[in-house]
Amino acid sequence: MNVQATSVMAPPAPRGLDGMLLPMAMMRDILIKTMFRMNLDLVSTISRAVCLPVPVTQELVDMARSQLLLEATGTLNANNGNEMGYQLTDAGRARALDALAQSEYYGAMPVPLSIYSQQIKRQSIRNIQITRDQLQTAMGHLVLPDDLLSNLGPAVSAGRSILMYGPPGNGKSSISNGIRDALGDKIYVPRAIEYSGQVITVYDPIVHSAAEDDVDDPNSLRRTSGRFDTRYVRCERPTVITGGELSLSMLDLVYNPTARTYQAPLQLKSTGGIFIVDDLGRQAEPPQTLVNRWIVPLEENKDILALQSGEKFEVPFDTLVVFSTNFHPNAIFDKAALRRIFYKIKIDGPNQEDFLKIFAMVARKRKMPLDEDTLVHLLNVRYPEIDNIYANYQPIFLIDQMISICEFEGIPYQMSPELIDRAWANMFVKDEDIVR
Repeated sequence: MNVQATSVMAPPAPRGLDGMLLPMAMMRDILIKTMFRMNLDLVSTISRAVCLPVPVTQELVDMARSQLLLEATGTLNANNGNEMGYQLTDAGRARALDALAQSEYYGAMPVPLSIYSQQIKRQSIRNIQITRDQLQTAMGHLVLPDDLLSNLGPAVSAGRSILMYGPPGNGKSSISNGIRDALGDKIYVPRAIEYSGQVITVYDPIVHSAAEDDVDDPNSLRRTSGRFDTRYVRCERPTVITGGELSLSMLDLVYNPTARTYQAPLQLKSTGGIFIVDDLGRQAEPPQTLVNRWIVPLEENKDILALQSGEKFEVPFDTLVVFSTNFHPNAIFDKAALRRIFYKIKIDGPNQEDFLKIFAMVARKRKMPLDEDTLVHLLNVRYPEIDNIYANYQPIFLIDQMISICEFEGIPYQMSPELIDRAWANMFVKDEDIVR
């Protein structure tokens, strides 16, 4: 099955306040806080701000009016379809200020966690089936052995955890990014979710790449805000990439004591996408400790988070976790941890043939002419010094070094044994150069 951009079922728009499954007081307070903070007075503009259909917003306005928190201005705005304007009463302003003191959150209505959980199932990462052609296309800029794709493909299609290991500089990070590019379809990310009366913001423009609206497509089901729940943002499947900076605290809810709201942890932001833990073993916490934190999510497809009050609750865990390390797995994990990582894929350096392919491809991209004598010198003189161990990063390193030399010397881009020797000298540090 090929992944299609329209394959994910959109979350249906709410039809009324009762179907929102949010506390009425919370919805009312968010309404008046939004009107107060954004100085809004028309139902059409309020509906866009709170991300609800106009009829539902009108229902909410009417409820606030019945509680004497809003009043009609008594004038119709001719520039906005003769809409009736509304304003906060004195009691409404007092209530808005009191509500803001309890929580600064305003704007888009949150989605109840129970409703969001249903959407997660509709767009699960495990619903995707990646074909060899899709993976090859996404990895087209890389030179990879066929058996690597044969091992990687089933792992990605399963949507289960992957451990990539092997010597540094052989493209583990690039392969992780290629997995992300192969997914290709779009999902719906909530701007915020609600649990137990608390608001947790999820949508993060740094993590989530919003897709262009399909407003110009006459056949699209998403042409108007009434066709799907605009409390969600239609996005590319998210990718969260962490490295040596990853800590256990980054996997917990982040509480903002000023706004009195929560921010979703990284793994919740990556729901429906990929969480890449690069350079595993370089973090402050031991790799075993980090993986122990993932045991329940990886085995049971659910995570456990905690509020400031100490109350714990479950959230769906629907993320393809990719661990990448330069260490041998047996050196950093016990057998129980390894058992919980479903796929272990070794990423070795290229053989000589693939090395030359990479070298030629990089040279072509960098507009560096190839020179046969230089390549013979590199392969016959320099690589025997390191037991002919090739790595994917080396062609880029050597060619970029030669380009820098040429630019400094004011000569056209060129290769020569002399230039390759100067570049080679910068790639390694000899043991006798180390100050003891």
